[in-house]
Amino acid sequence: MKNILLATSECVPFVKTGGLADVAGSLPKYFDRRKYDVRVIMPNYEMIPEQYKKKMELVDSFYTGWNFEDRYVGLLKLEIDKVTYYFIDNTDFYKGKTPYSDSVAEDIEKFSFFSRQVLSVLKHLDWKPDIIHCNDWQTALIPVYLKDSFQGDVYYHQMKTIFTIHNLKFQGIYGLKEMPALTNLSEYYFTPDKLEAYGDGNMLKGGLVFTDRITTVSETYAEEIKTPFYGEKLDGVLREREDVLSGIVNGIDVNFYNPSTDGDIPVHYDVRTALKGKAENKLALQQELGLKQDPDAFMIGIVSRLTDQKGLDLVEEVISKICTPDVQLVVLGTGTKKYEELFAKYAKKYPDRVSNNTYYSESLSHRIYAGCDAYLMPSIFEPCGLSQLMALRYGTLPIVRETGGLKDTVVPFDKEKNEGTGFSFKRINAKEMLACIEEAKDVFKNDKEAWNNMILRAMNQDFSWKASAKKYGALYDELVEEKKAAEQYYRRVNRLHGKTGK
Repeated sequence: MKNILLATSECVPFVKTGGLADVAGSLPKYFDRRKYDVRVIMPNYEMIPEQYKKKMELVDSFYTGWNFEDRYVGLLKLEIDKVTYYFIDNTDFYKGKTPYSDSVAEDIEKFSFFSRQVLSVLKHLDWKPDIIHCNDWQTALIPVYLKDSFQGDVYYHQMKTIFTIHNLKFQGIYGLKEMPALTNLSEYYFTPDKLEAYGDGNMLKGGLVFTDRITTVSETYAEEIKTPFYGEKLDGVLREREDVLSGIVNGIDVNFYNPSTDGDIPVHYDVRTALKGKAENKLALQQELGLKQDPDAFMIGIVSRLTDQKGLDLVEEVISKICTPDVQLVVLGTGTKKYEELFAKYAKKYPDRVSNNTYYSESLSHRIYAGCDAYLMPSIFEPCGLSQLMALRYGTLPIVRETGGLKDTVVPFDKEKNEGTGFSFKRINAKEMLACIEEAKDVFKNDKEAWNNMILRAMNQDFSWKASAKKYGALYDELVEEKKAAEQYYRRVNRLHGKTGK
């Protein structure tokens, strides 16, 4: 049995602000429990719903030194769906209504404390991990602390770490002078070969330098981040460590995103009934949103944070050419003001064919996935992307830019080969994106057989966590074997030294 502790700043169903929570909440459920015991550890935020808080069991509590003060650390435990979750408790750091604050310094200290305590609490368990699987900058100091103050304790010898980058853009950066105090690390660690980057302290860089393995959330993104355009100023570090860098594409919870059982859509369907079911969901969505009820309208959905990363500058440049009389556009999400105003303007201009929904609704997102014909996701960069996987699951064909996980998960339409689960374009270019949209619309309008075949191929794809879990399992196996080999080596060395008196 291999013991894995997945460290994260958020996790479904306790706290969610983004895709990291979905990964942490879903991935552990898909491992073969005869081979892997995967558990999750996260902060015990005040905002965690009471229904979970009241079921938590106190494992232990103690005080630890932090910035010349004694700080309380509580360790709580909860089991849900046969997965064990641990929670690090501290009333000073984890109070409030959100997991993250507006203060960068506050968050850096909060997650530095969390990362250190992930290691501290291990001796209070009746279970010891072989590997700590860290996720994003909030847990990036775990490999650093492991090689620092915990290295002298034989309990932690040969404990391995994996660091997964979910989005390289977010790094935990702050002033170099302040970082030692915020992280409780000595100035020794804030040099260019460790945590210093471009004159600042950088937590994520620490994770990249000190971890045993680096993964990211798609194979293409793993290659992209080694280049200056995508590397967010850390491409040099990633090139240096490319021998331990790999990409494993995310999955989705196929039970939650399931058009045959989804309680948020009006008409259930599966692969056998998809064409009829999608047509009925489309008419229902048009009625709900006040759009013209027209089965022949080419209905495009966007469910997204409205930011420039999502390629919305491209949409802005050609939106008047997208919103033709035979197209309907449905937008759900919030974000940058100019994009919110852009879609609001076109919804006002074309109320019967543009629906702008400046909020987020999980249930409406499901109806968009079920009811739309196509799903537009022209991201500038996209480490993995989950929305295109959800669209595919519901038979809504993605129109994407070939980047990161979008390239890895959407097969471009090829009429001659009878292939494809969507449409894609390569360059960051509005005209190229528009041509891709026009191609999709042409197939929808004029080649129903090809379009319908793509719907069925899309829905037959397996984007569950099973495939991802197998790949992570192989990586865990490899690291545990390395751990065993190292332990055997040191035992031989110690025996030799004992015999020779050295």
